[in-house]
Amino acid sequence: MKTTLRNAILPVAMVLAFALSMVSCSSDSSEESAAQPTAVLVQNYDYSASELELADLINEYRVSIGLNALQTINHISYKSQEHNEYMIEKNALNHDLFQERSQNIIQVLGAVKVNENVAYNYVEPSSALSAWLRSPGHKANIEGDFTHFGISIRENANGKKYYTNIFIKK
Repeated sequence: MKTTLRNAILPVAMVLAFALSMVSCSSDSSEESAAQPTAVLVQNYDYSASELELADLINEYRVSIGLNALQTINHISYKSQEHNEYMIEKNALNHDLFQERSQNIIQVLGAVKVNENVAYNYVEPSSALSAWLRSPGHKANIEGDFTHFGISIRENANGKKYYTNIFIKK
């Protein structure tokens, strides 16, 4: 009887612990989240020639190894752009606030899986892709079970490029 009760309570306790951890005050974004609308779908995004080139290169690679081509979604590219602007402001390559980006994409687009690649200081999109393909974690994202993606490339004041590529599965 104790085992049955424990087996019934354990999943509920785990879900409750997860939910409480999501609202803890240790996050630096809890106040920002309340102030910013998180469920707004961004429908327009102006892709640069380099962003379109990178999207094509990723899809060409995926198709060449027997995977589906991914469809771009403007909202994901916008979230990628926001992250590039954040990295430029911080002058650092990072995945900071990924959980917030991921939750927004899940909420707005109904994604069931979200992953992210970032890169810095590659002159050409093909160079960034080559670097990602040499990295097991980044390559796993490119070759992953995804359906859509978004891409942003932004330059800092010194002309150094920041790349963010977010993959999702719907």
